Amino acid sequence: MKILIPNNNIAERKYIIDILLGEFLGLEYKIEIKDTKNYEIILKNGNKLIIEDHFFNKCPKDLEYLNEKNIPQKVEFGNNDFIVEENIPIIYGTNKLITNHQSSITITCGIDIFASSFFMLTRWEEYVKKERDIHNRFPAYASLAYKNNFLDRPVVNEYVEMLWNMLKFLGIKQERKKREFEFVLTHDVDVGYKYSSILSGTREIVGDIIKRKNPILAIKNFSNKILTHLKLKKDPFDTYDYLMDISEKIGVKSYFFLHSSSSAKQDVNNDKFLKQVVKKIKKRGHFLGYHPSYNAYNDFELFIKDKERIENIIGEKLTVGRQHYLRFEVPTTWQIWEDAKMKWDSTLSYADKEGFRCGVCYEYSVFNIITRKKLNLKEKPLIVMEGSFTTYQPNITPQEMEYKIKYLIDKVKKYNGEFVFLWHNSSFGGSWKKFKYIYEEVLKKWKS
Repeated sequence: MKILIPNNNIAERKYIIDILLGEFLGLEYKIEIKDTKNYEIILKNGNKLIIEDHFFNKCPKDLEYLNEKNIPQKVEFGNNDFIVEENIPIIYGTNKLITNHQSSITITCGIDIFASSFFMLTRWEEYVKKERDIHNRFPAYASLAYKNNFLDRPVVNEYVEMLWNMLKFLGIKQERKKREFEFVLTHDVDVGYKYSSILSGTREIVGDIIKRKNPILAIKNFSNKILTHLKLKKDPFDTYDYLMDISEKIGVKSYFFLHSSSSAKQDVNNDKFLKQVVKKIKKRGHFLGYHPSYNAYNDFELFIKDKERIENIIGEKLTVGRQHYLRFEVPTTWQIWEDAKMKWDSTLSYADKEGFRCGVCYEYSVFNIITRKKLNLKEKPLIVMEGSFTTYQPNITPQEMEYKIKYLIDKVKKYNGEFVFLWHNSSFGGSWKKFKYIYEEVLKKWKS
C-alpha cells in the first residue's frame, strides 16, 4: 500500500499516518511525498482512497497551524455508509463521500480523518487555548469535544473504523491488528495513611467544629484517630488488601502509583506507607508506578528528584505512572516523561469530567508539537477518575455515576480498547461510603 502526502507539515502528516495505519490498524505502507493537494492511499489492486486535506494545506509553514483561530467554533456531524456510529463528528472537513467506479474504484472522503485525529491525539488545542483552572489545568469545559457534546465518544476510534471500512471496500488484502478489551485498574496513592502521625487528621477535626459546625463528627473523627494509633482500628486509607483482593477476584492486577514528596501543600509524605505496604503489593504480583509531586509536571529536576527518592526507598525502578492532580502541560509534561525514560503515562483525562480527552481508548505514541518529533513515550489515556464525579459533579447520584461509567465501558468494549479506571485508595470511607458499591459494580461490569 502506497500513501501520497502533500509537501508541507511532513512530520505531522507522517506521525498521524503512522498512528492510525501503523499502531492502530497494524498495516504495512510506504509514504511518498508529492506535489499533491490531498492524501492518496493507493492499494496494490489499483483502487484508491482520497482523503481530502482541509487543514494542513491552509497552514503550509511549519507550526503555522498552532493558533486558536484554527480551531473550529462548531463541529458538524455527518453520516455515510462506512461509519460505525451515527452522526460522526467532523472536526475538519465535510460530509462529502463519493465512490467512483471506472477501471478501478476511487473513494473520495471529505472528512479529514488525519487532521481531526491529530487534533485530538496531540492535544495542541490545549497549547493554544489559555483557559486554566485553579491548579493550572486545561478544563474539560474549554475543550472542543465538551462544547460539541462528543467528549463521551472515542472519536479517533470512530475515524479508524471508518478508514478501515473504506479500505476493506476497496479490497485491501492485509489483516488488521487483533485487539482484545482490557480493563486497566489504577490507584493513585496521594495519601498512604490517613493517620500516619499523631498530628494527622487535626485539620479535618478543626474543620468539623469551625467550618461544618458538627462537634459530633469531630468527636467521631478524633476517636477514630486515637483508635488507629492504638492499633485498635484499621486506618481508613489502608484499603490495599481490599483493592488487591477484588482485583484478583476478577483476574486483573492493580497499578499503585506512588507519591512521596512535600514540595507543595498538595503533596503528602508517604514514606511510612512506602516502607510498610509496598513489599506486600510486590509480593502479591501487583504493579507499582510513579505519581510525581504537584509541581513536577513542568519541572524535570523535581520530577527526577522525587522519582529517585521513591525508588531508593522501594528498591525498584518506576517506568509508568500518572501526574498528581492530573496536572499536565502540552508538550512539556510528555517531554519530561520522555527524557526520564518512562514507558507510559496515564494522566490524560480531565479532572472535572470523565470521557475521552484524547478521543481514543488505545495506547499510542505521543508527539511533541514544538520539536515536531514522535516520542518513544506512550500515552495510555485515563477514561474515568472517581473524583471527576464526586468532587466536580457533587449533585450526581450514585445511580447516575454508575450508569455513566458503565456507558463508557461499553464504548471501550466496542473498539476492543483499554478502559483505564482510577479509584484512589482513600475513596472508600466517610462521605465516600455511598459510592463504594459502585467500585465493585463497575468491576462486575468488566466481567460481564
